[in-house]
Amino acid sequence: MKKSFKLEDLDCANCAAKMEEAISKLPGVNRCSVNFMAQKMILEADDDKFDEVVNLAEKKIREVEPDCRLIRK
Repeated sequence: MKKSFKLEDLDCANCAAKMEEAISKLPGVNRCSVNFMAQKMILEADDDKFDEVVNLAEKKIREVEPDCRLIRK
């Protein structure tokens, strides 16, 4: 499954790169792209683990930048 998420209060490109790297290493993630300019993340992960992967990705985002929020549609 592939889904796009809005990121709120993503403050720097370096943090976006760190998030992308950390989330890409999570089990079940096939591809992750974090775009600082667009303030969004595109996540591609296994269908059966997608919700779990999103929860883990949200934790990684907060570890890198505590004020950044993932907006779930």
